[in-house]
Formats: sequence, C-alpha cells, structure tokens
Amino acid sequence: MTAPAAPARERLDPEKIVVSALAIADAEGLAAVTIRRLAQEHGVTPMALYRHFRDKDELLHALGDHVLRTVALPAPSGEPWHVQLRAIFAALLDALAAHPVVAPLIVPRILASAGGLALAERALDLLAEAGFDTDRAATVGTQALCTVITLIPYDPAVRTIQDDELREERIRAKRAALATLSPRRYPRVTAAADPLTGCVVKENFLELGLDLVIAGLRGLAPNP
Repeated sequence: MTAPAAPARERLDPEKIVVSALAIADAEGLAAVTIRRLAQEHGVTPMALYRHFRDKDELLHALGDHVLRTVALPAPSGEPWHVQLRAIFAALLDALAAHPVVAPLIVPRILASAGGLALAERALDLLAEAGFDTDRAATVGTQALCTVITLIPYDPAVRTIQDDELREERIRAKRAALATLSPRRYPRVTAAADPLTGCVVKENFLELGLDLVIAGLRGLAPNP
C-alpha cells in the first residue's frame, strides 16, 4: 500500500512576513526584527526568507513601503494648496502614529515605493501651485517632509518607549535634573519644567507641528 502523501507546505507569503516583522518592531523595536526570528515565527528555515528578502535591510525597506501604502491620501479638492498639503501631511502622520518605530525608514522610501511616489507627486504639484519652481519645490518639499516625520518620535502621545515603567523613569529623571537648576539663572526653563519633560500636553503636538510647517511654507511661497 502506498503511503499517503505529505500535506503540501503553505506557500510563504512575503506580505505576511512584513506584517509579522512590523508587529515585532512595534512591540520590541527594529533591532528585534531579524531573519532568524521571523523564520522561527513562520516555522521555516532562514533560507526560506532569504528567497524573498536578500537581507535585513531589504526587509526594513519593505516595512517602510508597507506603512507608506497605508497612507490614506485625501482626494484633490478645490481647497487652497496649503490646506490640501496639510491634509496630506496629516494622513502621513496618521499612518506613522500607528507604527512610530518605522518613522526613520520612511524618507529613503519616498522615491522608491509606489505609496511614497504618489505622496511626493501630490505634494510637488501643490507646491507648484504655491508658486515654487521645480528646484525650489523639491528643496522645500523635502525639508518639510523630513520635519513632519521627525514630529513622530517626540509626540508625547506616541509611545516610542513601550515599557511604561521605563518611560516614567526617564520622565522623572528629566524633571529631577531640571529641579536642580537655579530659578534665578533659568527662570523660563524651570517654570516650564512639566511641559518640557512631556508631563503636560495642553494641545495636540502633531497638530501644532503641522501648523508650524505649513506656516513656514506659506511664508516662503510666492503664492501664499
């Protein structure tokens, strides 16, 4: 009697690997994302993953691409250029706020992924509407994009440190350091100790950051 055939192994899906890697990164940081770790989670050998990703760098690129695909770009409208551009940047921040650890991976993938190119094309089109020539639009657009992305790690509402106890310990250490300062020498700093250490958030950090970026662009634009 012929032995029954072994069940076929499920085909390894690169997108599932990326989703698993993103979950690890969200929980433990990018350093915890390794080919070996993912191979164990998917019950395969590391070599099976190397068929889809040459190395960890390529896997991290895929994480950035994945997050950029989740950016819900608003449809073009009749609103002024600065209103539409702010909405585009807000959509990017919404996607990054869900995965703040991935923020450093985004800028290199803007011109190397479909999601990033779609965002760049819309942004450059709006900057052209603002009166910037091609070179200037590329320059100020890149600066603005980098500034917007760097808001994420500093947003008090975004937990880049997953360990609550460690986070509180760091805040206490900052407050203790500021408490040692002389109010005579540093009256403004000591008075603002709580908001400076992230203990008090009186307005939305990301909203204020976007307002500042857009105000700066309008200040430079030929057609504000």
